[in-house]
Amino acid sequence: MKISVISNFASSLLNFRGPLLIEMVRRGHKVLAFAPDHDDATRAWLRDRGIVPVDFDLQRTGLNPLRDITSMAQLRLLFRQYRPDVVFGYNIKPVIYGTMAAWLAGVPRRYAMITGLGFVFINKARLRMRKALLQRGVSALYGFALSKANKTIFFNPDDRAEFIERGLVSPLRAVLLGGTGLDLDEWNYTPPLAQTSITFIMVGRLLRDKGVEEYVEAAKALRPHYPRARFLLVGGHDENPTAIPLAEVRSWVDAGVIEWSGHVPVRPWLAQASVFVLPSYREGVPRSTQEAMAIGLPVVTTDVPGCRETVVEGKNGFLVPVRNSARLAQAMRHFLDHPDSIVPMGLESRRLAEERFDVHVQNRKLLDFMGL
Repeated sequence: MKISVISNFASSLLNFRGPLLIEMVRRGHKVLAFAPDHDDATRAWLRDRGIVPVDFDLQRTGLNPLRDITSMAQLRLLFRQYRPDVVFGYNIKPVIYGTMAAWLAGVPRRYAMITGLGFVFINKARLRMRKALLQRGVSALYGFALSKANKTIFFNPDDRAEFIERGLVSPLRAVLLGGTGLDLDEWNYTPPLAQTSITFIMVGRLLRDKGVEEYVEAAKALRPHYPRARFLLVGGHDENPTAIPLAEVRSWVDAGVIEWSGHVPVRPWLAQASVFVLPSYREGVPRSTQEAMAIGLPVVTTDVPGCRETVVEGKNGFLVPVRNSARLAQAMRHFLDHPDSIVPMGLESRRLAEERFDVHVQNRKLLDFMGL
């Protein structure tokens, strides 16, 4: 079959969906990789693996309806040009506008993957009027687009239940994947380095909804009592509405609270760490946590959808209440007071990664959902 895969980032096609694209080609399908920001490097990577890169225009974070309708119209024309048998979109705009464009173009099979609900669906109890209106608008678009999808694939059961409860998707067309996983041979177990101090690491875009501020507050609370501890923050700035200003991040660095790397390859920084921390407000199933688990780090994260799928309480880490820096600091303190728990909990993280997040197993499930 001819399959069009739609993303809002060319880099995510390589980093997050690369094994899936390669497996599709291995099974004999012709694969078209749609993204708005292909460059020479991503085009070369795709073509070397028998995948066709296709460019289209998309404003990833904008709220301009005319621009989005234009993107949808362009996708419709491209689908009519390439005539795919299957369209598979992931992330909010590719799901909404890609699925609708595929339906308008007469593509026979259409699949959508919800990798997380994003800032529009977070803080439901505190919605301001503008955000409430935005949520209603996005919900309406989701509902219409997903009614045109053969199946909608969810990473965690909470997201699936919420979409069903809101009437955005039929229970008969909503399936649970549990995350796309990662290559566990590439992300192999790595015994922790001998260290004279405990090193915590948080990996993620600089967004308030990722819990960056709670992580910094926990570091502030712990540093006076554990001056040799390190608190690493790895991630770049983002255009998301909840983005944290770079000046604020630099002020934390200047005050000696955290060490910040910017946007860099993650693996060398994880290799320095003792414990992985992600105080996010909500996730699909976070890739960063899966990577930390695979190499053998204990995890401290929030008891919220997506994050709770990565921790068995007291076995490979701890779950803490969302937006609670005091409880986060308490959980992190455990490893400062009991450093001998780091290796056994890290080994349990690796075992859970093998059980839940093997990309080859997850890809087989995903392709089965799509009849491929």
